[in-house]
Amino acid sequence: MKPPSGLEEACRPASDIRVFASSCTLHGLGHVFGPGGLTLRRGLWATAVLLSLAAFLYQVAERVRYYGEFHHETTLDECESHRLTFPAVTLCNINPLRRSRLTPNDLHWAGPSLLGLDPAEHTAFLRSLGRPPAPPGFMPSPTFDMEQLYARAGHSIEDMLLDCRYRGQPCGPENFTVIFTRMGQCYTFNSGANGAELLTTPKGGAGNGLEIMLDVQQEEYLPVWKDMGKGHTHTQWGLPITWVWSTCIRTGN
Repeated sequence: MKPPSGLEEACRPASDIRVFASSCTLHGLGHVFGPGGLTLRRGLWATAVLLSLAAFLYQVAERVRYYGEFHHETTLDECESHRLTFPAVTLCNINPLRRSRLTPNDLHWAGPSLLGLDPAEHTAFLRSLGRPPAPPGFMPSPTFDMEQLYARAGHSIEDMLLDCRYRGQPCGPENFTVIFTRMGQCYTFNSGANGAELLTTPKGGAGNGLEIMLDVQQEEYLPVWKDMGKGHTHTQWGLPITWVWSTCIRTGN
């Protein structure tokens, strides 16, 4: 029988594990399945490879078992206090400007940004509010201050606050601090501004916090709103993000 040529041997698929072991990147496998018979050196390499594989599989099984136990640790620090610092409470009327205080000059500067009005709509808008339109030859002011607009045309805490009590004791507009937010002029109770001492309370619940009664002055509203105001409780050193985290307050609540 004619022996196979070199070309036929090269095309024959490798079936010997020695071929696989010689090209495998697993360290030591080529020494175990190398050419030749069983020797002491090959036996040592086989022992080392088997021990390494056993150690690897043991570690994998151990980690899987440990993960399945779902170990967890919870640390609790309990601090007893007989006095709790009362948070700051910011109140905003959802109507930024009172209709009775708007002027043609206000609409010229703030109408497009606050009310979405074009200049051609100013006259009809003022008439719908019962306000006189701009006189002939009206010239707007060369400059405009939005803070002054909110201070003049915004809702004042003196007009809105009908009753105020903190832990049963009377409070008033002097206990609120003016702050300007994206919603206009707002008022913060217990702000701690100007070094004022922060109020405290022994516990939560009705009668141990702030109770207020407000007049939202709905007759001064520009559009029609379902919610009449917004309230936001926050820390004294945090900015009141009234347009995101506040709670809408409806009349009668």
